[in-house]
Amino acid sequence: MDMDNPVDDSSPQSFKKAFKVYGEGRPGDGCMWRELVEAFPSAEPRDPVDPGALDRIESVLCQPLPGDLRAFLLEINGLADEYGTDVIWSAERILGDNLAFRNDEQYKSLYREFDSLMFFGGNGEGDQFAFVRRPERHEVFVWDHETDSRILVAPSLEHYVRSALESDGEDWYR
Repeated sequence: MDMDNPVDDSSPQSFKKAFKVYGEGRPGDGCMWRELVEAFPSAEPRDPVDPGALDRIESVLCQPLPGDLRAFLLEINGLADEYGTDVIWSAERILGDNLAFRNDEQYKSLYREFDSLMFFGGNGEGDQFAFVRRPERHEVFVWDHETDSRILVAPSLEHYVRSALESDGEDWYR
């Protein structure tokens, strides 16, 4: 892996074939995120976040939130699946966990740096989902806590949300 590139964006051959195309009315294109989430009755959306909390994340982490993540949080400040796994963290947790990953001395000795990533969700077993912020990208990557790999798993936040909520508790990204 190129050390200047914080992620491995190679993917299985089936990766591109697995993506569904969701025509008009996609979240981020005027469709409401809450409508997408409500299509999954077992999902547990939370109340919207105060916009000031999002400004604080950007200020403290010195990175802009991806537009789709900002829009999502303005409608739903965190999302859990039917098993209680935080598919998308609250704004408070996004800030807290990102600071912890960046500042923990043990993590610094075990893993490559996390400053180029913005974590926003997890699988409940240690793997974390993130956007690459330097260079700015809009796909979703998974950080595997056992191997320190950072692998492209979804072309958008919408695809990530759909995949996570359709997975029936399985690691859909493997």
